[in-house]
Amino acid sequence: MDVTVEQLAQARLVTAEDRELPVPATLRYSAGDPLAVFLDFPAEAALHGEEVTWTFARSLLDQGLRAPAGHGDVQIWPYGRTRTVLEFHSPHGMALLLFQAAALRRFLVSTYELVPCGQEDVSAVVERGLSTLFGGV
Repeated sequence: MDVTVEQLAQARLVTAEDRELPVPATLRYSAGDPLAVFLDFPAEAALHGEEVTWTFARSLLDQGLRAPAGHGDVQIWPYGRTRTVLEFHSPHGMALLLFQAAALRRFLVSTYELVPCGQEDVSAVVERGLSTLFGGV
């Protein structure tokens, strides 16, 4: 059975004018994809009016809560004592979001309660990836 952890989180989108706008988000984790974390934004919070999901490594979130982490499309780092920055890059632009670090930690702890670090069964993930890559051959 594929068990999922979901947690609502209030983000603050930092605009080009250094204003912070509230943005609702949902953090998700699935035991069926144990290395990934999903961050969903509703259509009304997205640039093109469609729901957006960012997927990144659970380990990146863990590292980014303690020190700057990431070098690609997703970068995470602590911002003061109580907040964490998630920076997302896409062909459409860049988004800088602030989250309460405690909310991200709470979510991360719940994912580790479901699937402890180092005990991720990635065989199903690899199998799905290979099947996609080779078109079910």
